[in-house]
Amino acid sequence: MVQRAKATRTAKGARGAKAAGAVKEARRAEVRLPPLRPFDAGELEPDGDYDGLEFGGLDLGEQDGGGALFMDCALTGCGVGGTRLARARFVDSVLTELRGVGTDLAEASLRDVEVIDARLGGVQLHGGVLERVVVRGGKIDYLNLRKARLRDVIFEGCVLVEPDFGEASMERVEFRDCVVRGADFSGVRMKDVDLRAAGELEIMRGVGSLAGAVISPGQLMELAGAFAGELGVRVAGPGA
Repeated sequence: MVQRAKATRTAKGARGAKAAGAVKEARRAEVRLPPLRPFDAGELEPDGDYDGLEFGGLDLGEQDGGGALFMDCALTGCGVGGTRLARARFVDSVLTELRGVGTDLAEASLRDVEVIDARLGGVQLHGGVLERVVVRGGKIDYLNLRKARLRDVIFEGCVLVEPDFGEASMERVEFRDCVVRGADFSGVRMKDVDLRAAGELEIMRGVGSLAGAVISPGQLMELAGAFAGELGVRVAGPGA
């Protein structure tokens, strides 16, 4: 009788732990673009309104589109080195094979957006808002997402080198088959963040801010030293 009761309590505890450990999946962006018109207005303009346009193979480097609205747009194969897009809004758009260094997207908003095969460095997205965004393929070095808000974001099959998520808010964010090197999660607020499927996960700072995330047993072993350091625990053999 005691054994059956114990077994019942164990089974209930297991079900409760399973329910408590469930991670809500990110809602995936599904962008369906209408027929597009080619962009032929020359250069971007601050606070411009771009609706249903295709930017194909253009060099937008060093141009100023700060505060602009891009709705139902496709940017394909464009150079965006030094492009100023602070506070710009991208809605229901697809950004494919963008390339450049130092793109300024500070406080920009991306909603229902796909970023595909980007080759970017030093992107400034601090204070930005990303909702239902997929970043698929490509490589982004030194992505600055400090104090950004990410909800329903999927990083898939991409390489992120030293991304900075410091003090960001992350809810329903997934890392799938991607490489994350030298990440900074200092002060991050996480809820339903799934790191288990990351092909490589290296955290330089902020291991202690992973509350609200789920990692795999293998990742736990790899991060054991970082967790010990965060807690101030010294690991040494007998007699050391």
